[in-house]
Formats: sequence, structure tokens, C-alpha cells
Amino acid sequence: MTTLQDAISIIIPAKNELAGLQRLLPVLRADWPQAQVLVVDDGSDDGTAAFCRSLGVDVISHPRSLGNGAAVKTGARKARGEVLVFMDGDGQHRAQDVGRLLAKLDQGFDMVVGARSRAGQAGAHRALANGFYNRLASWMVDSPIDDLTSGFRAVRAQRFRQFLYLLPNTFSYPTTITMSFFRAGYPVGYLPIEAPRRIGKSHMRIWKDGVRFLLIIFKIGTLYSPMKIFLPISLALFLTGCGWYGYTFATAHRFTNMSALLFINALLVFLIGLVSEQINALHYRDTER
Repeated sequence: MTTLQDAISIIIPAKNELAGLQRLLPVLRADWPQAQVLVVDDGSDDGTAAFCRSLGVDVISHPRSLGNGAAVKTGARKARGEVLVFMDGDGQHRAQDVGRLLAKLDQGFDMVVGARSRAGQAGAHRALANGFYNRLASWMVDSPIDDLTSGFRAVRAQRFRQFLYLLPNTFSYPTTITMSFFRAGYPVGYLPIEAPRRIGKSHMRIWKDGVRFLLIIFKIGTLYSPMKIFLPISLALFLTGCGWYGYTFATAHRFTNMSALLFINALLVFLIGLVSEQINALHYRDTER
């Protein structure tokens, strides 16, 4: 008979996270002895893979670093469980919160995300950036998003694998999968968690990865609700054209080429948004809701 633990795969992408895994894995093995614990070693050179195997943990090693998102996708493809739990190996996610995530998942959600408080963010600059991303993404999906970038989440495997082809190979997979679930109409829940300081040095580059996060939000936003992106741009161009026409009419009593250009661009952006809406509907035609 299949038990709850047999149906769970706990996936941990790791790159040189030996110190964090030494604290996390023994507790996970004790609390979830029958669950599959799968560490995806993303090109580590600190003995991560050897330590994990010494505990009887499943290990998949990338020959070189492919990125956090690539490790997550590898884990999702190889996992045996019907429910996937994703955790970071840097000590920020606690084994005792896994059961809480799963209990909330059983309330009818397809994905539950461990939402960090402001104190749980890695520095004030990261807290401000994540707060901005949360508000922008919430506006795009018309639903509150408590933590867009949290890597601690429990999700139904069948649902998650529908969007593997959309996930990037970098740190921004949580952004993509969250907004994709909202677009598909799959219920997403949030659970407040405490996130201790990470062990070791972060692999994230603030400016480069921050810009990448922003671009991915807009990319997924256009997949989710294109007119939320295109309509404000079209409206801004139209109002600018009206303002410029009003100015030139009052001062020179004529309609200028610049006003025509602004009006034409406003129309083109609006029409591109409409076409994107139709393509968007086809893009998600295979989801069940």
C-alpha cells in the first residue's frame, strides 16, 4: 500500500552547499524516512555528492554548473513522487516546515509556497526588490502574491511538469512557475515560514539576476495577460500624441508628423496586444482548467 511518504519527492538543487546540507539532510531523513530525497548536484566541487550518497540520498550530478533552474528541472524529471517538495540546500529552509506545506496542499491547492517575512530576506536590498516584484506580479495576475521568488514550495508533480518547457535555467524558476500556475487557473496557496540566514555565500548576482527577474516577470506577464503590458504603453503613446497635437495646434495651428507617428504607434501597440491575447489563449489550451 502506498503511503503519504512514498508519494513525496523532496528535491534539493545544490551547488557547493555542503555545510547547509550537513544540517538539513539528517533531519529530513529522520522526519521523512520513506520519502524520496533527491539532491541535484549542479557541478559542486566541495564534496556535496559524496556526502549525500553517504546518507543514502539519491544524487544526480551535472558534469558542470547548468544553473539552479536547470537543476530543478532535472529533479522534476527524475522524481518518483506524485507531490514534489522543492527546498534550497543553503540552510534557509527548515525540514520541520515540510509537513506544514503538505498539510496546506491537502486543502485543495495545487501549489503551496513558503512565504518569507521581510526579516527572512537576505538583506534590505533583496527585501525591497522582492517587495517590488511581488506587487508587480500581483497586479499582473489580479491576485496577491506573498513571495514570488521563494524556492521552498510543494506542488503536484503532474501540474508542475506541464510548465517545464517554460522554466529558465537560472535562479528565476519560482517566478515563472508561480505566474504560470496563476495563468492556468491552478490554485496557489501561501504559508508563512521563518527563513534563517543562509549558510555560505550566495551564488546570485544582484544586478544581473535582478534585471533577469524583471524581464522574466514581463515575459510571463505577456503570456498571462498581454494587454496589461501593451494597453498602458498604447495609452501613454496616445495621450502623448494628443498632448503634442494640442500644443502644435495652439502654437502653429497644424497637425504635425510627430503627432501622426505617436497615434499610429499607439494603434500598432494596441493591435499587437490583441494578437498576443489570442496567441496567449492558444498557448494554455492544454491546461485542464
